[in-house]
Amino acid sequence: MGVEVFLIGPDTAILAVRGELDISTAPVLHHRLAEQVAHGRRHLLLDVTEMPFMDSSGLSVIVRTVNEVRDVGGTVSLSGARPVVRRLFDLTWVGLTCPLYDSVDDARRAVAGEPGDTAAAVRQDAVTR
Repeated sequence: MGVEVFLIGPDTAILAVRGELDISTAPVLHHRLAEQVAHGRRHLLLDVTEMPFMDSSGLSVIVRTVNEVRDVGGTVSLSGARPVVRRLFDLTWVGLTCPLYDSVDDARRAVAGEPGDTAAAVRQDAVTR
């Protein structure tokens, strides 16, 4: 798994995650996220377009980061999630605290508070049981 970081403002970073996020690669993502938080970046956008799979250890890293940045008034958002990743977010209700967007641009606009139909871009459908 690889993580590429793009800075789009003094407190915002996009982290493009490529490859599977599982027990063996989750520490890499956690380290990269922690680096960004340590550098004062409160808004983290995870572009997971090229992440075909995520297990519970990857989900744990994201939840931990959501809690850390929330304490400093920040946000974590995901964009480009494949159906298997979206399903994991649905089943665990993590999508309620970490919004899923269709594209990086939609997520960026929402974080920046720019006008547009970004609310429609957030996946809000509830889990059906």
